[in-house]
Amino acid sequence: MDLDFFKNKRIFITGHTGFKGIWLCKMLETAGAQVTGYALPSPTLEGEKVFKLSGVEAGMTSIIGDIRDYAKLKEAFDKCQPEIVMHLAAQPLVIESYRDPVRTYSTNVMGTVNILECVRKSMCVKSFLNVTTDKVYENKEQEDKGYKEGEPLDGYDPYSNSKSCSELVTHSYKKSFFSDRDIAISTARAGNVIGGGDFADNRIIPDCIRAAYKKEPIVVRNPYSTRPYQHVLEPLYAYLMIVEAQYKDIKYANYYNVGPDDCDCVTTGQLVDIFCKTWGQGQSWKDISTNGPHEAKFLKLDCTKLKKTFNWEPHWHIDEAIKKSVEWAKIYQQNGDIAKCMEEQIQEFMHIGGKH
Repeated sequence: MDLDFFKNKRIFITGHTGFKGIWLCKMLETAGAQVTGYALPSPTLEGEKVFKLSGVEAGMTSIIGDIRDYAKLKEAFDKCQPEIVMHLAAQPLVIESYRDPVRTYSTNVMGTVNILECVRKSMCVKSFLNVTTDKVYENKEQEDKGYKEGEPLDGYDPYSNSKSCSELVTHSYKKSFFSDRDIAISTARAGNVIGGGDFADNRIIPDCIRAAYKKEPIVVRNPYSTRPYQHVLEPLYAYLMIVEAQYKDIKYANYYNVGPDDCDCVTTGQLVDIFCKTWGQGQSWKDISTNGPHEAKFLKLDCTKLKKTFNWEPHWHIDEAIKKSVEWAKIYQQNGDIAKCMEEQIQEFMHIGGKH
């Protein structure tokens, strides 16, 4: 994949103020794309600060709006007249979905319906990607293999289940409205992502960084849960690869798992160990395992389809991913140049990525 493809392309991104969305906009601005973003403000003060420090707003059209507000969304969409649509807007947290399931379902399900309605009523879109999650699968806690794209979808908690529903909505729209139109429709199911700029509550790396800033031990509630971890640039590179390929040839429109290699599927305790070693300064953690809301103990993806279809391989493994996350976090702590840090990490990643 060459980012030059995206130069001057009109691209509509939902969820552009979020962790992944900011990095995605930064990548596309580097490529010279005409980006329009539609999202609510970041739910945290840190998130709002990261959005401003990243510098992405200056190089795009940023529209603040709720994905559940179809009229406002449609107005922004029609003004953009996008060729490519990437749907990232979501309520993304498992714990929050237990607190507020109605908002979670309305955002993640009806938000998907709303953006697909915009695509359905348009004559400009050629490539659409819905970004979901590895948690869409019916999780049987299987340790011998990862989940493949054809396996049953049935997330357990309200967040995971709402993203399963988002997948099903996309499948239905694809079959019902796009089977005879030249609009490529895909979904990408990604694992847990880490990287600079994530300050969400109840996510392990943000929790690690907050504790390190305070020089306190990191509190870990599920140290034995196994997850696939990847740097945020890994799935974003894959998303762009998919939307470019299907833009050029609709045969690539499909449902793809986007995850790291097996060596990057580690327990939370192992992840925190690597973080503490990388951060230094005597950083430590403590186990406070509790009987909280249900979270899967083991989950990983089989990414064979993505690898075979695009000759794709991840290349920043877990140690490097944490190293880049710590590098970003320390620059942020020191009030350094966040925009420059992001640009340099993207350039480094794409240089390696170009060798795939």
